[in-house]
Amino acid sequence: MDWRGQRLLGAPQGRHVLTAVKKALGVTLIEMMIAIAVFAILILAALPSFTAWIQNTQIRTAAEAILNGLQLARVEAVRRNTSVELQMNAGSGWTVTVVPTGEVVQTRLAEEGSQTAQVTIKPDGANKVTFGGLGQVATNNNASETITEIKIDTDKIPASETRELCVTVSSGGVTRLCDPQAPAGDTRACVPAVPPGCL
Repeated sequence: MDWRGQRLLGAPQGRHVLTAVKKALGVTLIEMMIAIAVFAILILAALPSFTAWIQNTQIRTAAEAILNGLQLARVEAVRRNTSVELQMNAGSGWTVTVVPTGEVVQTRLAEEGSQTAQVTIKPDGANKVTFGGLGQVATNNNASETITEIKIDTDKIPASETRELCVTVSSGGVTRLCDPQAPAGDTRACVPAVPPGCL
């Protein structure tokens, strides 16, 4: 039997059989559920380190804000050639005031980016530091003790995960932010103080 010239299917049926079926676009419900499950697992795995990062960022924000306030008070004292004080308020908040006139130069609230930061001031009971016209630390107008060191930490995460920071004020008026966990020789490390503190 000669099959040449004969077709098993007519032209319309043959065309339909040989035409490729188009794939459906999009994702199935199962693929979507798997993707959401993987995403949820990744979020749960990253959450503890993200919490530690947020708390350490708040510590750094509070420490830098306090350092900026101290530097502002010193600069204003030199610029105005008069006594200017920084008084610590609740938490990491502070107010810089010109002592003779009572003019408030600037105020920072603790809620500005560092709500959970805990501040410990040395010596105990001190809450202000006054800078004289030459930028040196001067006697406070109420004869209270002068701040020499401020430690910023948090209790929202384990102590092993915190990066507490210290702000120190020397009698010459030099202010410095340091990291007590940094190794000796690191420029961020706290210089041993007498009496010891923030180490």
